[in-house]
Amino acid sequence: MPQFRSLPVSDALAIELLTEYFSYRAETFPTPSGYVTTFPRAEQFTEPHGVFVVIEPDGSDADHGTERRALGCGGIRQLEPGRFEIKHLWVRPEGRGAGLGRDLLGELERRARAWGATELVLDTNESLAAAGGLYRSSGFEPCAPYNDNPNATTWYLKTLVSRN
Repeated sequence: MPQFRSLPVSDALAIELLTEYFSYRAETFPTPSGYVTTFPRAEQFTEPHGVFVVIEPDGSDADHGTERRALGCGGIRQLEPGRFEIKHLWVRPEGRGAGLGRDLLGELERRARAWGATELVLDTNESLAAAGGLYRSSGFEPCAPYNDNPNATTWYLKTLVSRN
């Protein structure tokens, strides 16, 4: 079972993961105008209005004397009361195909719910087909643009139902 750890977006590990994510997007971005990199601001990802999380393998790797390497990251930030945005969901190549993106998305949703979220939004680029499939299969539906992100071609919304 993967482990989730919160840390500031200014932490060296967060910067390392985000730099990899932004580099990958810049290399694979489909439009001539190029990918616009915007590092997150720390105050947007500070509890209880936001959080940045890294995903790590379970403790069994450490038990065998191997170094635990973070496998991905993601964050949520509050846009307005009840509405949170998922940002920078990234799984390193060695972690892909094991369901870690779905696990991370679920963890971010759980944390947003705990802070009173009634809806989640996110934006993506249609070139990220696997991400779009993950979002749709996780209950997100296309919606009208809610921001002016120059990298986005598709915006998603998930209405959260109370789990009483």
